[in-house]
Amino acid sequence: MPTRTVTVGSAVGLHARPAALIAQAASSAASAVTLATSGRNPIDAGSALLIMTLGAKMGDTVVVESDDEVLVDQIARLVEQDLDAHPA
Repeated sequence: MPTRTVTVGSAVGLHARPAALIAQAASSAASAVTLATSGRNPIDAGSALLIMTLGAKMGDTVVVESDDEVLVDQIARLVEQDLDAHPA
């Protein structure tokens, strides 16, 4: 199963807005995708609430896993971005 380990890029970690954006992308895909942090069981990335329960902070590593390699790359890119950044 394709996996990718990435570093959380959002300044607030995987909290409300970043979690919602990731969940929206994951839930609109045809394949399931999971996220996991060290020492924790994988969670369904289609749920913003479950993403927030990971407690992932900026700089933490997250493992993204799915049957769909393109989806893994898409979600991994979202995790790496500062999704809470506001344009100037």
